[in-house]
Amino acid sequence: MAFTKENKFKPFKNKVWLATPTMHGDELAWMTDAFNKNWMSTLGENINEIERAIAAEVGCKYAVALASGTAALHLAVKLAGVERGDKVFCSDMTFSATVNPVVYEGGVPVFIDTERDTWNMDPVALEKAFCMYPDVKHAVVANLYGVPGKLDELRAVADRHGAVIVEDAAESLGATYNGKQTGSFGDIGVISFNGNKIITGSSGGMLLTDSIDEANKARKMSTQSRERAPWYQHEELGYNYRMSNVVAGVVRGQIPYLKEHIAEKRAVYERYKKGFEGLPVSMNPFDAKKSVPNYWLSCMIIDKNAMCKHVRGDRDACYVKESGKSCPTEILETLASYNAEGRPIWKPMHLQPFFRRNPFVTAEGNGRARTDAYIEGEGLDVGADIFDRGLCLPSDNKMTEAEQNTVIEIVRACFD
Repeated sequence: MAFTKENKFKPFKNKVWLATPTMHGDELAWMTDAFNKNWMSTLGENINEIERAIAAEVGCKYAVALASGTAALHLAVKLAGVERGDKVFCSDMTFSATVNPVVYEGGVPVFIDTERDTWNMDPVALEKAFCMYPDVKHAVVANLYGVPGKLDELRAVADRHGAVIVEDAAESLGATYNGKQTGSFGDIGVISFNGNKIITGSSGGMLLTDSIDEANKARKMSTQSRERAPWYQHEELGYNYRMSNVVAGVVRGQIPYLKEHIAEKRAVYERYKKGFEGLPVSMNPFDAKKSVPNYWLSCMIIDKNAMCKHVRGDRDACYVKESGKSCPTEILETLASYNAEGRPIWKPMHLQPFFRRNPFVTAEGNGRARTDAYIEGEGLDVGADIFDRGLCLPSDNKMTEAEQNTVIEIVRACFD
């Protein structure tokens, strides 16, 4: 039954979520094991096992279990050698947790614009950034919504300029690029087990490295940098960043289901892609010849000529309804009215009030460093344009096919 103004569906009885944890029961067994063995601290079999299993899955030599993906990013930035005043090239369209650790260390993020093929850092813009800032030796590269960026090209650019890459694979565990797992392309990698990720610990993250020295250093820093002495000896700054063995039990129970979750997320993406045929929209893109996403979130972008008039402030948005057209605000508000959760695309970092004074480099505009949202005479930069026209759809892998079909009809009706 089609959704129309004259024949509205009732709101979903149970909320259709953007993404929620998918639990299987094994998680409780390993948490209970930690409880029964009284290993409730930051040591134990669960931690040892997930570090072994994730390192084997990703294809790196060492994994260090930490309290969050942000904690892992912070230690990665420190291990990479970022110091106060250093400029660091950073993905622009991402969650702020990708960038904040650079600021923790006194670094200055320089935002690199996005490319349209994968919605990730543009290698052309990165090359221009090195020409403009030849002394920069660090880059933090994110894989957005579970889709690998152009990782070989980004790696090649960084290598030409002798730069270290921190790869933020928080959203892309299980995704591959040219047959290689994300999280293993950077000099140091990071993943997240936050509550809505492809597998979860309710919280937690992991630092990935091929260096035993970096792994040991991360473990030391994450436990307050305690020295090997019979008393509490501290000779450098430390942090309380180690993962709990109980949280590790949740992750341990989730790991066997990683491929199953990816398959379910892919089915959600494919149903949207088919269901939107004939609409002036497209799904978040990836290079099918080189990459296999983990399909963490299914996103869509509206064709430019199908956008109704709309404007966003820092906290509010408004639009003018036009026949045959729509905008992210209308679609998200309509979904919310039917008890379904969507989200805007990540707002690019160079548009965030906190970072508006930071340099921003695009592939266009003669490679100028920029702090505004527009290139004169050329319109929106790529990241701002995707933010302007894009949104994240309900992507929960427990959403039924019938529920997703209703979501599709609701979205289609917004273009009536």
